[in-house]
Amino acid sequence: MITNEENKELAHRQHVKYFMRFLNILPSSLSTHDTTRVTIAYFSISGLDVLGATSNLSLDLRSRIIEWIYRLQVQPKDEDMSMCGFLGSSSINIEMDPANSHYRCGHLAMTYTGLCILLVLGDDFSRVNRKAIIEGIRALQTPDGNFAATLSGCEADMRFVYCAACVSYMLQDWTGFDVERATDYIVNSIGYDYGIAQCPELESHGGTTFCALATLSLTDQLHKLSEAQIEGLKRWLILRQSDGFQGRPNKPVDTCYSFWVGASLKILDMLEMTNYASNRKYIFETQDTVVGGFSKWPETCTDPMHTYLGLCGLSLIGENGLIEIEPRLNITKRAFEHLKKIQATW
Repeated sequence: MITNEENKELAHRQHVKYFMRFLNILPSSLSTHDTTRVTIAYFSISGLDVLGATSNLSLDLRSRIIEWIYRLQVQPKDEDMSMCGFLGSSSINIEMDPANSHYRCGHLAMTYTGLCILLVLGDDFSRVNRKAIIEGIRALQTPDGNFAATLSGCEADMRFVYCAACVSYMLQDWTGFDVERATDYIVNSIGYDYGIAQCPELESHGGTTFCALATLSLTDQLHKLSEAQIEGLKRWLILRQSDGFQGRPNKPVDTCYSFWVGASLKILDMLEMTNYASNRKYIFETQDTVVGGFSKWPETCTDPMHTYLGLCGLSLIGENGLIEIEPRLNITKRAFEHLKKIQATW
C-alpha cells in the first residue's frame, strides 16, 4: 500500500513509462474501448506532452502514429462529404458493402482527439481534408443547435458541441458550425442552479459545464451569459470543491474534475478562489508511484484518462515539472503555439 508520505511528489518517470505502455499495447482491461483507441492514444500522447516528455517518442514511432491517424481519415465518396472526419480505431477502418457503407463515417470525438495527436507530434495538417471535415461537422448539427457524435446513429449532447467547436477552431473554419444555434442550446441547458447540463432539463454536471464554457469562449460568445448566470455559475463551480472536486452535488470527488471544474474556473478567471493545496493533496492520493498513473479515487485502478486529466489539473495550479496547458482546447501551450504557426500559413 502506498502511503501519503510517498505521494507528496510527482512520480514523473513512472508516469512517462505508464503512458508509453499504452502506445505499445492495449491491456485486456481496456479491450472494450478498442473502437475508440484514438482517445487512449490522445490521453497518452498529450499526457507525455504535459510531462514535457515527448522526446521519449522516437522519430519512427511519431511517424507511425501520424500515418495511423491519417489512415483513419474518412474521405469524401462521390463528392458526399457528410460522412467525413476521423474513425476511432483500425478495427473499424474497413471497407463495407454498399448496404452498410453509411456506418463508415467520422466521429466528432475521434476527429478532435485525432487532430490533437497530430498537433502534439508536430504534424502540419497538410493532409487533413479541412473542407470535408467541416462539411462533416455541418451534417452533425441538429436543429436545436446540439451536435450528434456521428451520422451512423449515436448520442447527441454537449460533449459533441465542444468537439465540433474545437475542430472548427483548430481548422480555422466556422462555416459548418452555426454559432448562434449552438449558443442558444448552451444557454437553454443552464440549470436552476446555474450549472450546465448535457441537454436542457437535465442535471448540471462539471464535465459538460466545461464543454459549454469552453465552446462559448472559443466562439467569443461568453458575453451572451447574463451577469446573474456568470456569478451563479462561478458559485456552482467553486462549491464543487471539498478537498478535490466533484462533478455534481452530493457525489464523491474524482480526480478528473480537477481539470473539468478547474479549467472551467480558469476560463472564468476564478481558479485562484479555490484551495490549491487541498486539490493537490487529493490528486496525489490517487497516484500510483510504483507502476505510474492516477485513478479517479484513492486505492483504485489507474487509467489513461484520469492520469492525463489529473496531470492537467495539477498543471492548472502550477505543479512543478509540468507544461502549462491551454484549458479551452485541452492541449499544452506548446501544442497551441504550434497550431498558431500552422494557421498562419493558411
